Amino acid sequence: MNMTDDHDVTRRSIDTIRALAMDSVQKANAGHPGTAMALAPLAYTIFTRFLHANPADPAWPDRDRFVLSSGHACVLQYSLLHLTGYDLKLDDLKQFRQWGSRTPGHPERLHTPGIEVTTGPLGQGVGNAVGLALAERFLAERYNRPGGHHPVDHHVYAICSDGDLMEGISQEAAGIAGQFGLGKIVLCYDDNRITIDGTTEISFNGEDHLKRFEALGWHTLSVDDSEDLDEIAAALAAGRDETERPTFIKVRSHIAYPAPNAVDTAKSHGAALGEDEVRATKEVMGFDPDAHFAVADDVYEHMDLREQGAAAQTAWQQTFDAWGGEHPDLKAEWERAWAGELEDGWREALPVFEAGEKLASRASGNKVMQAFAPYAPTMLGGAADLVESTRTTFVGGGQFSRVHAGRNVPFGIREHGMGAIVNGAAAHGGIVSPYGSTFFIFSDYMRGSIRLSALSKLPVVWVFTHDSVGLGEDGPTHQPVEHFAALRAIPDLWVIRPGDANETTVAWRVALERQDGPVALALSRQNIETLDRTEVAAADGLERGAYVLWDSDAGGGAPELILIATGAELPATLEAGRAIAAGGTRVRVVSMPCWELFEAQTQAYRDEVLPRETGARLSVEPGVTLGWAKWVGDRGDSLGVDRFGASAPGTRVLEELGFTPEAIADRATALLQRAT
Repeated sequence: MNMTDDHDVTRRSIDTIRALAMDSVQKANAGHPGTAMALAPLAYTIFTRFLHANPADPAWPDRDRFVLSSGHACVLQYSLLHLTGYDLKLDDLKQFRQWGSRTPGHPERLHTPGIEVTTGPLGQGVGNAVGLALAERFLAERYNRPGGHHPVDHHVYAICSDGDLMEGISQEAAGIAGQFGLGKIVLCYDDNRITIDGTTEISFNGEDHLKRFEALGWHTLSVDDSEDLDEIAAALAAGRDETERPTFIKVRSHIAYPAPNAVDTAKSHGAALGEDEVRATKEVMGFDPDAHFAVADDVYEHMDLREQGAAAQTAWQQTFDAWGGEHPDLKAEWERAWAGELEDGWREALPVFEAGEKLASRASGNKVMQAFAPYAPTMLGGAADLVESTRTTFVGGGQFSRVHAGRNVPFGIREHGMGAIVNGAAAHGGIVSPYGSTFFIFSDYMRGSIRLSALSKLPVVWVFTHDSVGLGEDGPTHQPVEHFAALRAIPDLWVIRPGDANETTVAWRVALERQDGPVALALSRQNIETLDRTEVAAADGLERGAYVLWDSDAGGGAPELILIATGAELPATLEAGRAIAAGGTRVRVVSMPCWELFEAQTQAYRDEVLPRETGARLSVEPGVTLGWAKWVGDRGDSLGVDRFGASAPGTRVLEELGFTPEAIADRATALLQRAT
């Protein structure tokens, strides 16, 4: 930014943001102009006076992060990115919300330069901001040295709306931020008192937001006039300088200001203002009402952040190089972590389990975690108050708290907030495959965050345990049945349900190696017998999603029956297949822990595992059978649970629902008889 004190160019810059917002929405005939207009002074102040970022290199590690949780107002952010020198052209603004444009209807990570996280579903950005700050705290404690050079020292500035604060996820995330004293967050609340349905008096007028955040452990401030740049700057500075608590700033604004007829109206929230109102507003601002997407040269010059951003990055790079010279081992670790890589030798360190050993996959998963933990020093995560059950703690890794940024994050009973925070930590960079964990049934409570992890291509691991009716006595409220299908329905999410301890090792390996999206692990509460891999195929076959575990007669032609199983039911299915084969039937048992990986294989490989000529196929999985027709075909059958479970010991529930070797064999035999 050209650091001029010229009040006129400052005001015209702010009004230019408003004009671009109006023009973009008007041209698209879709969008949310009012909030963007109201927030122009606040966002201008954040970007030009507080945000340490380099438009020429939006990903440099120690930049400040900006999150627009009220993602419907994204045209505000796009206008600022364009004006401050990011690689976003005026033509991109003209293509707002159009097919293939770089300016979609809500901000999308990896789609538009300068966008840190994908926001839109309200409240998610608040959780993402907490995750970004949590990552900053963790990395600062790990890499900064007293009295020396600090490679990690940045802030998270975020803007949220009434809708963000109404959604419960923001309460969950804000509670965690206050609990941990994440002082690098400055969250600005746009108090425009308008929602789609009208004023907030009808739905959101019964709480004091400042007292609410104060009770959560936040530093709270208030700005009475969103047009007062000095008041805004003073509040932002106070928030930046507060290091012991996150800061919440309530900013009173007027939606669609200074539109003469649309200001403070619900209509201006989610619709174009109309040509007449756009012209009238430009006249109020002293702009040419007939000019569209017009930006004065001195506004471009005034708002260009490239020079000062490059200087900030250069200064950081000098600090980083000096730090790296003093701590070469830490520098090498840093570079691997930012590349999403584990330390050399981690694959060889993973455990191999002995045949016959009986372990729940949550237990074998814990052993795998302890094995790779030293090789992933910046991996962190936790559970929703369930680490004793999910077994997802790093032994000796310390607990994340107000005084120590340990690797084990006690999220409390806040599944949805946990999901958004984990996503934010992953988006930050330098945190290798962060994870969140809970019972599989409670993936319902965090589905929005899981979906966004896939949409954002974030390398996170969702660890879900107690993955079937086999969990037992807690009954149908805790027994997942539809959840396999529900998560498999999310594009780009890999759902892996390993069938024994060694498949669990490979599942974790796949999860850690994936860097272009999330992986969900579905692990059992009940013990699973570890298969003898000298008698069946190696567990490495999991890397391809499905593989031939066992053939009764490898040289006898195509199988007459294929049994396809996932997870804890794999050993029972293998036993059933062997029993049927003893009567002379050619039987194949296929382990299919991950549909998505199998779908990614060549058609030739899929046909090799599941020959098209074999119509007698039975799938075995204790969940709804929805979707299995794709793999068993119209002549096949599926043994599943198309009902809710029951409260009883897990072995009894599985027995009653037909998941014993004998029942599987009976179901398969009946299928064979129909097929012939």
